Amino acid sequence: MKADATEMVRRQRLIELNCGAERQELERSYGKVWNPKELAETFRVVGFMAPFVVVRCKSDDKTGSLEFQHFPRFYFNWREDI
Repeated sequence: MKADATEMVRRQRLIELNCGAERQELERSYGKVWNPKELAETFRVVGFMAPFVVVRCKSDDKTGSLEFQHFPRFYFNWREDI
């Protein structure tokens, strides 16, 4: 089994993101924020590796990624694939 070259970065980001920020705080920092219901309405989840999720937008079929925090569960920081 290969070592995950992203593991340390992802672990650090998990610590930073899972401070329980409320939606308004996340919106100030990252712009648009989705709760799980809104995420399911807007995107199809392709895969994830915490704290990242790869999604495909239902309206225009664009693929990109979001970050998420565990509790309260919010998705944010949309980045379209180039």
